[in-house]
Amino acid sequence: MTGSPPGAAGLRQRFLAGLPFPADPFQMEAMDALDRGHSVLVSAPTGSGKTLVAAYGVARAVAGGGKAFYTTPLKALSNQKFAELSAEHGAARVGLLTGDTAIRPEAPIVVMTTEVLRNMLLAGSDLLAGLRAVVLDEVHYLQDPYRGAVWEEVLVLSPPEVAFICLSATVANAHELGQWLRSVRGPTELVVERRRPVVLRHHLAVHHRGSGETELLPLLVDGRAGGEVLRLDQTAQRLGRTRTSHHWRHRPRLPFRGPRRTELVEVLDDQDLLPAIVFIFSRAACDEAVRQCLRDGVRLTDHRQRVAIRQVAEAHVATLADDDLEVLGFAEWLEGLEAGVAAHHAGLVPAYREAVEACFAAGLLQVVFATETLSLGINMPARSVAIERFDKFGGAGRAKLTSGEYAQLTGRAGRRGLDDVGHAVVLWTPDVTAAEVARVAVAPPPDLRSAFRPTYNLAVNLVRRFDRPTATQVLQRSFAQWQARQGHEGDLVQLLDRRLAVLGDLRYVRDWRLTPAGSRLARVYHEADLLVAEAVASGVLDGAEPSVLAGVLSSLVFERRRARKAVGTPHRKPKKLADRLGEKRRADLDGRLADLAALADRLRALEEDHLVPRTRQPEPGLSGAVTAWARGAPFGVALEVAARDVGEVAPGDFVRTVKQLVDLVGQVAVVAPDPATAAAAAAAVDLLRRDVVAAGTLPSNTHHPPPPDGPGDGLGGPPDGPGDGLGGRPDGSGDGPSATAGGGPS
Repeated sequence: MTGSPPGAAGLRQRFLAGLPFPADPFQMEAMDALDRGHSVLVSAPTGSGKTLVAAYGVARAVAGGGKAFYTTPLKALSNQKFAELSAEHGAARVGLLTGDTAIRPEAPIVVMTTEVLRNMLLAGSDLLAGLRAVVLDEVHYLQDPYRGAVWEEVLVLSPPEVAFICLSATVANAHELGQWLRSVRGPTELVVERRRPVVLRHHLAVHHRGSGETELLPLLVDGRAGGEVLRLDQTAQRLGRTRTSHHWRHRPRLPFRGPRRTELVEVLDDQDLLPAIVFIFSRAACDEAVRQCLRDGVRLTDHRQRVAIRQVAEAHVATLADDDLEVLGFAEWLEGLEAGVAAHHAGLVPAYREAVEACFAAGLLQVVFATETLSLGINMPARSVAIERFDKFGGAGRAKLTSGEYAQLTGRAGRRGLDDVGHAVVLWTPDVTAAEVARVAVAPPPDLRSAFRPTYNLAVNLVRRFDRPTATQVLQRSFAQWQARQGHEGDLVQLLDRRLAVLGDLRYVRDWRLTPAGSRLARVYHEADLLVAEAVASGVLDGAEPSVLAGVLSSLVFERRRARKAVGTPHRKPKKLADRLGEKRRADLDGRLADLAALADRLRALEEDHLVPRTRQPEPGLSGAVTAWARGAPFGVALEVAARDVGEVAPGDFVRTVKQLVDLVGQVAVVAPDPATAAAAAAAVDLLRRDVVAAGTLPSNTHHPPPPDGPGDGLGGPPDGPGDGLGGRPDGSGDGPSATAGGGPS
């Protein structure tokens, strides 16, 4: 996007005149950069109004007769942005492309997941014609290793005439990122804003045993831990000295403790600090918090609000059958909503989550107990944000929140135009001192580190698109290699060569050319891309009926959640349950799963020989439930089969896993060389996408996308088309950083 479109001055005036409040200086600075025809990187706190710059960039591109793509890393964010832009520009001018959805892909404004754009570049899609501006929202999103680097690939491979509007939370190395952007995109201006539009006050919540009162103490005084909270530390340290004694049972009890959930809600209500989001790093605890509030008689709504809440809730579940609503505990869920409290996490089905978001945005809900997925871009600002614990479980055990995580969570506090001050409340716990909390609250933001690593799909697409020297140059232009040069770390080209060695042994690549198997792999977008391609090539799926094919492939999507107790062994423990499988079909499923596991073992051994990170093993735990679902079993029965085979699976996890599976099965329908297997996969898509899986997130005028080779779906174009791209996996995710049933924070 070079220069200014006709009438640019008038466009800017009209855009600013339509705002509910004057634009901030950093927003005006970024708009100036766009008017000069430059790309821009905006690094600013969560909730500061970065998306205003994106909105101007979109309006500017369209006014000049071009197209604008608005990308986000998560499907939930894309759905929300689609609704916002449709309201602003009119539904006919805005499209949506995600892993399993295509709405008006030819529109001048298209919202999509970042992966979809990467795949369009890969396929040389006709939809790229006329593209003038791309928004990369949440550039700092790196929490999923298979999505965290897609924005790099898009920036490296997009046509030079495209201007980028990159939006990032505050990061310490914004200047380094800006330098890299200039190296790959040309003139790029860096705009850094560290000030929040709404002042944030930090508190420590503590309950005094003697008085029975809950108090919000100032966490910070003049940028340091306040005297009152430091005295809590001193008291806890003094009375805790006997903890090492053999007589620990007789140590003095502290005169204070962390507030219970109901006590927290009451003090926030008393001090006029609602609405609030309370972050609890456990789905089960979020649900239990709502039940606690109901048991303790918390009621935060009046009659008018309750009527409005019921209308919103019923509208969101209108397409769900009564039996499904009973399985989903609709009555209890609605009771919490009408009391003004709700849970929000990835274990809920989309219709429930979206109803909570709609009610909260309308000012009808007063308290939402949420996992950290809510902090990732969903537009739900509150007057206050509370954090129940200052540590959470990660891959290496429990760890304290980082400054970046704290800023992300508390970024929801303070509603511009409604609140003069936002409030961040941390509940006291004996595990973390107030001084530690204060240090994190004022610590500088973290560096943005690249998560980009070569994948098998990337490797074959580099071979397909470029000669070896050019492929090397492409890798060397990545932010990962830029940072590796700065720190003298490992070379991405060496990592690529190791992947190519595996592919050479398996005959996907020969003398820098793709074999037919390599051409198929180039169109498989999944974290287990090579294992998917091996399953297709080896005949593991051939001759399978659609439901069994879906069950087998579910083992490449499903992951067991931590702390979910498995019940029995999948398919082995008999139980009277109308799972619609039958002995013959179950035996067929088990045999194919065993064959797939053997394929995975051989692949992992080869990867170990070549020092390549090993592909994860298939997880068959949900295969019986998925097969039952594809054979028409009710939602409740599918969940019962899952509980029998693998342990309790949350409804939202099952729905999200099946949606991801729909995407993967759809890819198999395109790449399978056996026509019968391709037909079975295509049939499985329709069997899987029904009832509760199809409900929510999609407006009534949605149509499902054609296969990736078809016209107009944003993923099309022949494999040897004119576009260039890097491989990866397409979107098909839910709302969490790891959108599998078992991965990532919940």
